[in-house]
Amino acid sequence: MDKVLKRKKEEMLFVPEVFFLKKENESLKKEINKLRRELNKFKNSPLLVCELIDLFKDKALIKTNNGNLLYVEILSPLEKSLKNGDFVLVEQRSMTIVDVLKNKSLEANKFLMVEKPKIDWNDIGGLANEIKEIKEVVELPLKKPGLFRKVGIEPPRGVLLYGPSGCGKTMLAKAIANSTNSTFIEIVASELVQKYIGEGAKLVKNVFRLARENAPSIIFIDEIDAIASKRYYDDISGEKEVQRTFMQLLAEIDGFDPLGNVKIIGATNRIDALDPALLRPGRLDRLIEVKIPNQKGREEIFKIYTKKMNLGKINLKELAKMTNQFTGAEIKAVCTEAGYFAIRENRTEVKQEDFVKAINKVKEIEEENKEYMKVFG
Repeated sequence: MDKVLKRKKEEMLFVPEVFFLKKENESLKKEINKLRRELNKFKNSPLLVCELIDLFKDKALIKTNNGNLLYVEILSPLEKSLKNGDFVLVEQRSMTIVDVLKNKSLEANKFLMVEKPKIDWNDIGGLANEIKEIKEVVELPLKKPGLFRKVGIEPPRGVLLYGPSGCGKTMLAKAIANSTNSTFIEIVASELVQKYIGEGAKLVKNVFRLARENAPSIIFIDEIDAIASKRYYDDISGEKEVQRTFMQLLAEIDGFDPLGNVKIIGATNRIDALDPALLRPGRLDRLIEVKIPNQKGREEIFKIYTKKMNLGKINLKELAKMTNQFTGAEIKAVCTEAGYFAIRENRTEVKQEDFVKAINKVKEIEEENKEYMKVFG
């Protein structure tokens, strides 16, 4: 009897240990399966992304990234779902199409800003005339297209903002997109210059197609002189490709319906370098100069950038006088530096003297940059 009780006690002590071991075993099996799945991912070869050029009965013509055209097989389930212009995934050895990407504008989508710009007209100071002009050219045709039909005139298809860097060209474009509730597509022109022949022109075409699909929309091309500089004969293949991209841009602008819901805004600080073909009537024919702000404008900019700062007794008029020939970007830098001067002294309030020090510091930096450009520019 004692032996039986003793064995039962041993079994009772053993049960929790068995339960714990079973749980641990299950956990280890899950971890092993997870590692096996990860290992299989390394064993599988990656798929190539290609563009579908044309479809045949059970085969397709595709274009690879290096420009080669290949005549390949298609998996049976995909034959009915494919269309010309789709981006497809192909197996590297046989080059068989195994899947299709839902996104038709793969390259163009990286320029799309999904969120609407949050910059408002109240965030821009010293540009009252410029705001009035861009509203007439861009905002009015998008909001009241019927008015132009009744009058019998065609609004400009695009506008060119030109002037020194840091004066608010990009902010104007974002504010107009916000006020019209438009999709904002921002491009730096140098991104349109691609390595292979025809890729830049195709990218321009896809960007404009993306704009039409998401209309009303605004295409903002910053530093447009990167692709739209004056053309001249040059046997260098790279220069020829830039000119092909530029000609595609001209063709896309000409192809828009005058009262369409897509507008183009270009920006540059080198208007003298632009090709006249871009500035002729029917393209970017409305030119808006964004100048360095005057004293009143500088005071408005100071009010915008200091409205969230914890200020002491500040004389903005005096600061505006001291910042003659400062751009909006430089005034923003002054406000930031003034805040740093207060932080260095462990203060939460920014004083007038902080702004004076900040102005002198920004001036010193500008002088150093000018000297550097004289030597190395």
